[in-house]
Amino acid sequence: MTKPITAVLLGAGARGYFSYGPYALTHPDELRFVAVAEPNPVRRARFAEAHGIPPERQFVTWEDLLVKGQIADALFNMTQDQTHYPSTMAALDAGYHVLLEKPMAERLHHVVELVRTAEQKGRLLQVCHVLRYTPFFSTLHEVLASGRLGEIVTVEHRENVVYWHMAHSFVRGNWRNFATSSPMILAKCCHDLDILYWNMGREVERLQSFGALIHYRPENAPPAAPLRCTDGCPVAEQCPWDARRIYLIPNYTGWPISVISEDTSLEARQRALETGPYGRCVYHCDNDVVDTQTVNMQFPGGATVVLFMHGHSHEESRTMRYDGTRATLRGKFDYHSGWLEIHDHVTNRTEQVEIPAAASGHGGGDFGVVAGFLRALRGEEAPMTSGRASLESHLMAFAAEESRLSNRVVDMADYRRAAGA
Repeated sequence: MTKPITAVLLGAGARGYFSYGPYALTHPDELRFVAVAEPNPVRRARFAEAHGIPPERQFVTWEDLLVKGQIADALFNMTQDQTHYPSTMAALDAGYHVLLEKPMAERLHHVVELVRTAEQKGRLLQVCHVLRYTPFFSTLHEVLASGRLGEIVTVEHRENVVYWHMAHSFVRGNWRNFATSSPMILAKCCHDLDILYWNMGREVERLQSFGALIHYRPENAPPAAPLRCTDGCPVAEQCPWDARRIYLIPNYTGWPISVISEDTSLEARQRALETGPYGRCVYHCDNDVVDTQTVNMQFPGGATVVLFMHGHSHEESRTMRYDGTRATLRGKFDYHSGWLEIHDHVTNRTEQVEIPAAASGHGGGDFGVVAGFLRALRGEEAPMTSGRASLESHLMAFAAEESRLSNRVVDMADYRRAAGA
């Protein structure tokens, strides 16, 4: 039996602890974490205890860990977006192969530099574009690649962000403000743009985008609405975003409740809402990212693709329609379940496509991307979401934001050349 690959973790929050860390616990013969860097002492101790990491291998900052040099085979980088670039550059310099949470970085020139540096140093840089590793999107990709639909003519792909997730992540939370994070089309939809690029099998030629922050603005606040939901809001009973309704659910401590406080008791959660960012009124935050955006794309040969992203859905889901010259495919993916159906143009029959069961979070993608990273490290297969492969989705996202702000159509060949320069 081969030895397990050893790894260090930067960032023991939701993705590090709940999404990817458990793979080592269920597959100890494949992966073992030997060090952790996390500024939050509760999260640091929690991860260290779960993985048997001794005190001398527990670090407060990523700098503290990386100054020790390379002490494992690989590094899992699950820090916040603005830390991805400096910490990953340092990890590559230290000799690590890196599994990096998306987006790679919050600015385009940093993304390009990360990809180039990894290639120049001969390091594996793999991005957590987990959707490619889900049974749902793997099956969808296989159907499209088989030619079952004929030539793809047009695609509609919708990223439907449920209203409370929009409030949690992009109004109150870490990705609410461009200056401290990244455009929402990058933070939320580099997944979706990666899937579209993967499924179309070629690079987009031209791109145009429209979007705005429509609802979560101070002028839309109800009269007399306080700055916090815990300060006696007069319309709390009618407000879908009342923080107490979202975070003070009895007998539930999963995401997103697990984010607002390490102590998940109702009393601790109440205190977190009274003092922390997640108790703020959604109309009185410092958010400036959009709550709706579309990206219109034209591919070689004339095929058109439209991505819809919005934060006002009744449920968290991705829905899609691919129209080809021989058949139409419709589908829905919501992390817990999903369905695909093909409507044949010749027989007029509808075929339900069987989708294998998922075995981890994000529809099976969490464990899928870790397993793929380990196979690539062992030389068993090429990485499906290498930095180079994932670069295109980031280029599309940055181009979309530039198009939205400048109100112009972007020639993507020119955009790629400029990014490369």
